[in-house]
Amino acid sequence: MDVTGWIIVAIVVVLVIVAAVMLSRQRGTRRAEAERAKAQKIREQAALDQVEVQRREAEAARLDAQARLAQAEADARAADAAALQNEARARSAEATGARSELDDRLSTADRIDPDVPTEQPSTARGVDPVVPTEQPRTDPRV
Repeated sequence: MDVTGWIIVAIVVVLVIVAAVMLSRQRGTRRAEAERAKAQKIREQAALDQVEVQRREAEAARLDAQARLAQAEADARAADAAALQNEARARSAEATGARSELDDRLSTADRIDPDVPTEQPSTARGVDPVVPTEQPRTDPRV
């Protein structure tokens, strides 16, 4: 091949390389544009989803506050119940003491009253107890 042939081959090779570079840049630009568009769509969807996420966060915060309020109310009710139990124990102790005092007074009244029979043994009143003796049986039927 002569020099002109080599120059033509070199020019063709250079043109092919230039064309390849230009195509590569165009593809890179198209790819970059496609990626930008894809990223923009993702951002738009994320912006739409952000509203839903914020709504869910607000709902979770509302439920948390509601749970804390319910817990505080339950704690207050438990404290009230404990106070009522203590009051009930104190009143029960008072009632038991009053019942004991009343029983003591009634017992004293019964001991003093001559009309109330007592269960004291007869020796305590100065009377000998009557001891039943066994008598011979005279009746054969018995």
